[in-house]
Amino acid sequence: MTTLKVGIATYDEMKQRTLAIARGDRKPGRDEPKVWFTSMQSAARILSAENRSLLGLIHAKRPSSIAELAALSGRSANNLSRTLKTMSRLGLVNMEKGEKGRKAPRFAFDEIRLE
Repeated sequence: MTTLKVGIATYDEMKQRTLAIARGDRKPGRDEPKVWFTSMQSAARILSAENRSLLGLIHAKRPSSIAELAALSGRSANNLSRTLKTMSRLGLVNMEKGEKGRKAPRFAFDEIRLE
């Protein structure tokens, strides 16, 4: 089972952590979160029930394109495109090359754990 660990930290805490890693003063641990949010509110927006359902659908059905995901989910392709772009930027999904060069969303985890 692959788990995505998500952390909550203030902007200043994340900045200090990132700078310490860049300077070589700190090495991220294997068990540390890979995705960070600055507040519970921002995490809740991205990890809403609707978006968690979307991630589950991506994991279970492995759609070959955003259009196929739109048909499976009942959401518009434009809405999904924006949501997937945000999720991709955060590392929640990967956009792979699908059939006929279309972008295919992939969720490479079995669960999400908030720490």
